[in-house]
Amino acid sequence: MLQVLSSAWALLLGMGLLMVGNGLQGTLLGVRGELEGFSTLEMSFVMSAYFLGFLGGSRLAPEMIRRVGHVRVFAALASFISAVMIMYPLMTNPVAWVLGRVVIGFCFSGVYVTAESWLNNAADNENRGKALSLYMIVQMTGIVTAQALMLVGGPEGYQSFVIASILVSISFAPILLSISPTPAFDTAKPMSLRQIRQISPLGCVGMFLLGGAFSAQFGMSAVYGSVAGLSLTQISIFVATFYIAALLVQYPLGWLSDRMDRRRLIFLVAGGGAGGAVLAMLLGSHFAILLLAAFVIGGMSNPLYSLLLAHTNDFLDHDDMAAASGGLVFINGLGAIAGPLITGWLMSDQVFGPPGFFLFIAVLLIALALYAAFRMTQRAAVPVEETGTMSPMGPIATQVAMEVAQEVAIEAELEEQEADQPA
Repeated sequence: MLQVLSSAWALLLGMGLLMVGNGLQGTLLGVRGELEGFSTLEMSFVMSAYFLGFLGGSRLAPEMIRRVGHVRVFAALASFISAVMIMYPLMTNPVAWVLGRVVIGFCFSGVYVTAESWLNNAADNENRGKALSLYMIVQMTGIVTAQALMLVGGPEGYQSFVIASILVSISFAPILLSISPTPAFDTAKPMSLRQIRQISPLGCVGMFLLGGAFSAQFGMSAVYGSVAGLSLTQISIFVATFYIAALLVQYPLGWLSDRMDRRRLIFLVAGGGAGGAVLAMLLGSHFAILLLAAFVIGGMSNPLYSLLLAHTNDFLDHDDMAAASGGLVFINGLGAIAGPLITGWLMSDQVFGPPGFFLFIAVLLIALALYAAFRMTQRAAVPVEETGTMSPMGPIATQVAMEVAQEVAIEAELEEQEADQPA
């Protein structure tokens, strides 16, 4: 772990600052939109726009990097992020915010692709898994830290937007000044969606459903807090709870994943997350129970990304894993675009109001649990001793990070095979 920190500390520090800025602007817009009188449906378009831009960036950023290089792409996109964050309080209009969120999503996706390829280059076969774990920890810690910063400037003026912009601007320095050499860049051509569905129906369907559930958490949790009448402090704690739980539960679930039928674990985890959402729908007026529900939802739903990836890998040859990762990211992105839009409609006063936030998450996770149970009846489980290792991965990962996770899984599997061979 110390070796990873010594070789990639600048990258991890820069990414941490970026994640603080990203987490802050997401929550900030959710609260500020309510103050500006935006409807819940309008805010759903604002939040969905981020995932539309993110999906577009994940497809176009690799070609941009090949044409002009890592440094130029990173600097240009990060500069746009900083500028758009300053623009939000100056143009308090839903259309302007939607356009800004598309740009922000596109740029963050490109920045992540650039940074993740740098991280992969800085790691070697012995510590790539540790580097990936540290990267995920930094991402989640950054989002949690952002919620505390919400209380510094408040959502009413422009100070919090300036803080987010400054953090993103500062993040350039450690990455651009301390990391060398610039790595070679290449990603595998994504596998077709039909191929992925044929290889792993649960992986394909699960990634789509999970995209909607995660985007609802990431994009609409602050909006829910605002329309439900929570205070600013309560909203910050509520949003942070999702990611604290994800960080704490990821590794125990990974340990279980390597020791049982992953479909059964996916069924249990998705069912547990749905139970947390139902609890919030029934008793969410009590803040302590609301936090408990957020902890259960975050702790169960976020690790599902790694579980579904590991399950899909169990049916892939090593040579096909990188190609499949691109397709899975795309499927997840499609679900993520739809998530805030449907959530916003359900949360409108004409439909279910604020409980619609949890209703949407519950329906998706119940559907995922039921489909996992159905798949268990369709083919036999892969023997535990033949399954690969689950690599920790967050739902905001790009194709590059997914490919790194695939490399880690392959290396771990090869090491296990060598260890099992007689001396």
